[in-house]
Amino acid sequence: MGFVRAAVKRRLPVVLGALIALGGSAVVQADATLDKIQQRHVLVVGVLLSGGPFGGIDPTTQKPKGLNVDLANELGRQLGAEVQLVPVLPANRVQFLQQGKVDLLIANMEWTAERGEILGFVPTPFYRIGGTAAVLKDSKITHWEDLKGQPVCTSQGSSYVKPLTELGAQIKGFKSSSESLLALRGNNCVAAVHDSTLINPLINDSAEWKDYRAISPELNPAPSVIWTRRGENDTQAKLDPIIKELHRSGWLIDAQTRNHITPASPALVELQKQFKGA
Repeated sequence: MGFVRAAVKRRLPVVLGALIALGGSAVVQADATLDKIQQRHVLVVGVLLSGGPFGGIDPTTQKPKGLNVDLANELGRQLGAEVQLVPVLPANRVQFLQQGKVDLLIANMEWTAERGEILGFVPTPFYRIGGTAAVLKDSKITHWEDLKGQPVCTSQGSSYVKPLTELGAQIKGFKSSSESLLALRGNNCVAAVHDSTLINPLINDSAEWKDYRAISPELNPAPSVIWTRRGENDTQAKLDPIIKELHRSGWLIDAQTRNHITPASPALVELQKQFKGA
């Protein structure tokens, strides 16, 4: 359990400091994205709508819902822009941003050093998420190390692919989390690994998942950030104080509650205290 324990012990202020340092290390240059948003009064945001409290489709209204959707709409409101949501998948979200199909990504893509090398990001994270594995209740798998040599389902482009590979798991990548979870239920793998905020509500609240349980502690917990293209310092500088204020005011804590995200993130309480103090 050494690998997992090391990941869990990381403190958010340390990560936050690293993010701010990395965000400030990029070459300072004007970017056109912020100008385009202000000129057309439209903010185009890539979001993941595969289900769960961060992004999905309301079965009653057939409209997007979730914390990421709420955050995108709030950013648009503060920028005085209409929000256009573009559904993305883990397998194509980076390409959508790099190709200019979206202005920002708020798409369940946590910060990693590798991603920070190819994309830009708003330095202040808006959340922190780790992974968990759904396994059958009668499975002999009780620890992450038990996945060594076992077929494990996850999403293509997931930040959990690397730590799972290091654990010796045999990765089966799918275009979406829903496909991965279907593969688990079809016995095509022994576990499905996704954000704990997706897995835990399924297991705790859904009768369809009553025969499954989750593995803890969280795998590879990392900050959730808003992604931009590299060098878009103007956009990052415009959005960063907005995110800080959403922490300070408690807006993000309220959004978490409103979207029934469980377990609640202690990182949000920590960040609110930090920015209230600042």
